[in-house]
Amino acid sequence: MTDLHTGLVISHLGKGIAVEVNDAIILCQTRRKIATVAAGDKVKLTLVAEGQGRIEELLPRHSLLERPNKGHKTRPVAANIDQVFVVFALEPFCDFLLIDQYLAICENRNIDALLIFNKSDLPTSEPIEQELKNYLALGYPLFRVSAIENSGMDTLKQALRNKTSIFTGQSGVGKSSLTNTIIPDKDLKTNTVSAITKHGRHTTTAATLYHLPNGGDLIDSPGVAIFGLAGLSENQLAHGFREFQPYIDQCRFNDCRHVVDKGCAVRQAMETGDISAARYQRFLKLREKMSIP
Repeated sequence: MTDLHTGLVISHLGKGIAVEVNDAIILCQTRRKIATVAAGDKVKLTLVAEGQGRIEELLPRHSLLERPNKGHKTRPVAANIDQVFVVFALEPFCDFLLIDQYLAICENRNIDALLIFNKSDLPTSEPIEQELKNYLALGYPLFRVSAIENSGMDTLKQALRNKTSIFTGQSGVGKSSLTNTIIPDKDLKTNTVSAITKHGRHTTTAATLYHLPNGGDLIDSPGVAIFGLAGLSENQLAHGFREFQPYIDQCRFNDCRHVVDKGCAVRQAMETGDISAARYQRFLKLREKMSIP
């Protein structure tokens, strides 16, 4: 029987998949019966020629982030993630709705969520600071950094050690600058993978996994990594708001939607100021986004 090797999926390259096996990069195809693999997946493969292999088995995942695909289907973005860093900044603007969407997904996927306030050298405002206090009160770690001024980066690098992480956030918040600061030889590593797999310039728009100098891995997903709400139910969305959790079981009805329902403990907590009114309003907007009646 052909020997099976264990490998780590680094990236999709065109129709091939770059898999790392004992520090070597193998360009692989997949058996049709196997589900779509993503950066961070662990797989079993057979070698079919020098530098080429075939993925025979997808090993169990402990976490998975997905994005919406055609129809109502989803497609994996990254697997076996330990923590998601949600990057945001004053410029272009602080999209708290998107931040809350990411946090709700992480809460349901059992992935730690952390916040990176980039471009922190820019002057902020009282409403923004109040939002940040709300997140801190909920137990979300907050890193104030400036990739341009290289401030706060040491603390961030420490949080990345020995974990598999991914940066996400809207366009223009400086994810690329942060990634390039953390992985100075990123372009060199990228081009090396392309050269080894003979795939020309690395033009993939898929997520790519990089090993960090001090231990741990960072999965870089170009553009806006939208992890869709498609996989969440109405109840899971409510559970995704951490501060709602103690109140959900106190609602009068088991199928409470936390909108205008009688005896809703969540809404009552918002009215008494125990839950942030701004976060509650964003919960309602995300419900609409999910087209929940």
